[in-house]
Amino acid sequence: MIDAYLDHLRVERRLAVHSIDSYARDLRMLSSFAEREGASLTALTRPQLEAFVREMRIQGLSPRSVARTVAAVRGFYRYQVMEQRLTESPADDLRPPKAWPSLPKFLGEDEVDALLLAPDITTPLGLRDRAMLELLYATGMRVSELIGVRASDLRLDEEYLTCIGKGSKERVIPMGAEAVRWIREYQQHARPQLVARAAAGRAPSAPRLFVNHRGGPLTRMGFWKIIKGHGLRAGVRTALSPHVVRHSFATHLLERGADLRSIQLMLGHADLSTTQIYTHVLEARLRAVYERFHPRA
Repeated sequence: MIDAYLDHLRVERRLAVHSIDSYARDLRMLSSFAEREGASLTALTRPQLEAFVREMRIQGLSPRSVARTVAAVRGFYRYQVMEQRLTESPADDLRPPKAWPSLPKFLGEDEVDALLLAPDITTPLGLRDRAMLELLYATGMRVSELIGVRASDLRLDEEYLTCIGKGSKERVIPMGAEAVRWIREYQQHARPQLVARAAAGRAPSAPRLFVNHRGGPLTRMGFWKIIKGHGLRAGVRTALSPHVVRHSFATHLLERGADLRSIQLMLGHADLSTTQIYTHVLEARLRAVYERFHPRA
């Protein structure tokens, strides 16, 4: 039943691979709980599901993680009703514990400058890294979107690219002159050398724009290691990740007067309420400045 539901999410709902992996982990926990209760998944009662939620909190899962698991459980049982394995869902109004929203971390503009200058552009890999970091900050792309960019997605003369994001939705993202400049440098002086290594090793070259040191496709984990390494060299104290740069992109746009709707479209958020978290970032930052500098604060 779990596999059938995950296939439904993959084929019918077209959820991202990482979302499906998260749902799979959540439903495996539910399956293990059902085994301990001596019941099948379709025989679990509402009180048992409430006990499952309490058990996750006792085990130390964060409210946010529990909320995601509860959403997975509700969706799973709705699917069983739709498939007529159940007449009604025992999880229809199952509620997660209240999760306090945490404000996203972001870099200051000077930290972004230091990060962008960290790669050694005299080497092919350094030139690749500079192009990737410039593009990441210029567009606010997710890491999966960044490593999936193909040369055919770029419109360098018009300074924009097309991107396939969550839910296989395509969007158009503008990028600035600096990102365009470094992508061109990478394409002309670094990528050919990296792809040549794949040819020398008789490995197929990657159709993606950004490749690894062997000329193959760059992975999410590979890029995480790259950005963390450059963050350390740049002296960035914030715990650095691709998503922190994405948050920095949105926050800096908002600080300079961009409207939320435009930022929503560039980030690929399905709902404006998701983008509104950045207004809280700006409010918190303004409050900190006020308290620091106002003589009677």
